[in-house]
Amino acid sequence: MSLATRHGTRGMVTAPHYLASEAGLSVLRDGGNAVEAAVAVAAALAVVYPHMTGIGGDGFWVIREPDGRVHSVHGCGGAAAAADLARYAGLSAVPTRGPLAANTVAGTVSAWAAALAEAGGTLPLDRLLRDAVAYAEGGVAVTAGGAAIASAKGEELRAQPGAYAATFEPQGRPLQAGDILTQPRLAATLRQLAAEGLDGFYRGSLAERIAADLAALGSPVSRADLAAHQATTPPALSVPIRGARLYNSTPPTQGIASLLILALFDRLEAAACDGFDHVHGLVEATKQAFLWRDRHCGDPVHGDADPQALLDDAGVLDAMAAAIDPARALPWPQPPQWGDTCWFGAADATGRVVSCIQSTYFEFGSGLVLPETGITWQNRGSSFRLAASGWNALRPGRKPFHTLNPALAAFDDGRVMAYGTMGGEGQPQTQAALFTRYARYGVDLQDAIRAPRWLLGRTWGEQSTTLKLEDGFADDLYRQLAEAGHEVERVGPLTAMMGHAGAIVRHGDGRLDGATDPRSDGAVAAW
Repeated sequence: MSLATRHGTRGMVTAPHYLASEAGLSVLRDGGNAVEAAVAVAAALAVVYPHMTGIGGDGFWVIREPDGRVHSVHGCGGAAAAADLARYAGLSAVPTRGPLAANTVAGTVSAWAAALAEAGGTLPLDRLLRDAVAYAEGGVAVTAGGAAIASAKGEELRAQPGAYAATFEPQGRPLQAGDILTQPRLAATLRQLAAEGLDGFYRGSLAERIAADLAALGSPVSRADLAAHQATTPPALSVPIRGARLYNSTPPTQGIASLLILALFDRLEAAACDGFDHVHGLVEATKQAFLWRDRHCGDPVHGDADPQALLDDAGVLDAMAAAIDPARALPWPQPPQWGDTCWFGAADATGRVVSCIQSTYFEFGSGLVLPETGITWQNRGSSFRLAASGWNALRPGRKPFHTLNPALAAFDDGRVMAYGTMGGEGQPQTQAALFTRYARYGVDLQDAIRAPRWLLGRTWGEQSTTLKLEDGFADDLYRQLAEAGHEVERVGPLTAMMGHAGAIVRHGDGRLDGATDPRSDGAVAAW
């Protein structure tokens, strides 16, 4: 049965795993608001989608309140005090796996706490984490997608110190589709958070156990690093386009790139959905956005540019759009930005809409699964450059560049749209594809996600920097793009390479529409 846009009035959740969507909806049914539902989704995903996300990673939120106020939460951890250049002496780059890759504090749980503090909910933590605990304790069936990643990455992950093999290869082999995955140590950690409060992840007896785990495995992250961490609540970035205002997260995320792509495309003439002008225009807008991002986007404390000032300057945006050749491709590539994540969204009957994304960066993060607490720790800090200065240079306390970015749009007609995807470098590109299809061309929400997509640049484990397109576009499009100078590569039918997208639209009268990605294991749960 093909997916169709789901509808509701009292609440809706979309996530890349159906059990997480159901966990969020059950919180809405029990009187929780959209933020409380999103915490339940986030916790459930940490258990049922551990190859993509977990409480050992980072998370970013953009929230639209019933009164129209939009705000954001950054659960982004900085580099450990001991993560300095001397620690990596003799290396040309930060390793992508192992103890030295686990060099930043995990901020996800702090974001949950900050979002809940603002939301004014009534449900206790043990209710919000209930389903996640049950799935960790009782087990959950491994999906085909999760099994494929476990098989592909097993060799490099089981070699890491810690409990990866004991947790994810309990039968001495990678998990297979249908196997039951249990995570009793993670269940105990979630129970302790529910009982003692989310701040316990950073300060208290749980933090002491986490720090001991990390130290035993050789990570530079200490208890003092955990205690020093706080979530932040910077203003969301925003930019107007025809008929809407778009929102996303500030640096160190690439939210600026997502907004730039759509702001530049809004200035182009592109008549037909998924025609040459549409796809070429978005690809070329992506190049302009990535050029700015890769020069300026990182820890804002060390930044040299104001992204909101850029978005507010219509003249500069006009000039950037004018630099796009409507008929020829700008020579490419630029260095890629990796990362896999989980985006999810929630909306409640009062009008609150949440766009949220969290990640451990690579699949299973650093590969360090903490033996006592069951937490898979991120490797986000492996993106740091081993340099004394400059963009994303490793420095104690510095926050790494993030591909994560949760998107939200407020339309002039009263609609509010939360949307996003996993996919590292592909995140802003997929966001642009689904948003323009829906908002500019009037395509049905589910169809906008299900339709074939493209990705400019490298993907996991591949060195090609081509413009990759799925099958399903008009035959002439592939030829036209190639003739315009794009290095076209056809990658076959729908593939997870293009991300796991989702979207929720709340109409002015309270109606809710939701969609999920057939490339994922997700579902829309509606009430």
